[in-house]
Amino acid sequence: MEKRQELYAGKAKSVFYTDDPDKMVLVFRDDTSAFDGKKVEQLDRKGMVNNKFNAFIMSKLQEAGIPTHFEALLSDTECLVKRLDMMPVECVVRNIAAGSLCRRLGVEEGLELNPPTFELFLKDDALGDPMINESHVTTFGWAAPEHLQKAKELTYQVNDVLKALFLNGGMLLVDYKLEFGLFNGQVVLGDEFSPDGCRLWDSQTKEKLDKDRFRQGLGSVIESYEEVGRRLGIDFNV
Repeated sequence: MEKRQELYAGKAKSVFYTDDPDKMVLVFRDDTSAFDGKKVEQLDRKGMVNNKFNAFIMSKLQEAGIPTHFEALLSDTECLVKRLDMMPVECVVRNIAAGSLCRRLGVEEGLELNPPTFELFLKDDALGDPMINESHVTTFGWAAPEHLQKAKELTYQVNDVLKALFLNGGMLLVDYKLEFGLFNGQVVLGDEFSPDGCRLWDSQTKEKLDKDRFRQGLGSVIESYEEVGRRLGIDFNV
């Protein structure tokens, strides 16, 4: 598989064409950003850690019957993925109140949400990724109703799989965001799943083990990511 010219460079990842029109190379960089790019740093090993973390999670989801774009690890920082026609929408599930939910609704951080909430956000940095609803998605043509419904179903299926996986490692899956796209007409999970895009707390101490360590200046960001991986059985030295 030959990597060719760059298609897109995001805040923390780059996407490259390959000689196969249905496949892309996803490159995880050491760049780390928060607050819509207002806080940016380079964190050593981050690209490698998130690439291998994502590969592990995507493989677990595939084993559970959830279609993903992940194909194979190519190197410490690169993986091969299917080329998707992405929906410009983020699907967010919250199991425990934290972050923007607390700011918007005035609820206390740590409140268990039963049932979990499902939210949608428009993926648009210039607008600050505003919260939207299913009617907006349909009206503005961001996704067909049946595709959005399938994405919602898959988001909840991911929750069932990963809540149990992380709990087995002594962690609480507080919340997370997912992105979906179409591959040959099928709704498929795209982008990544890493501590950059979810909140994870130690189940006993409630210590934050995710990107909030970067947002809140708590330090030991990558060390915490590696600790999460170690608890799941990921070997970052392979």
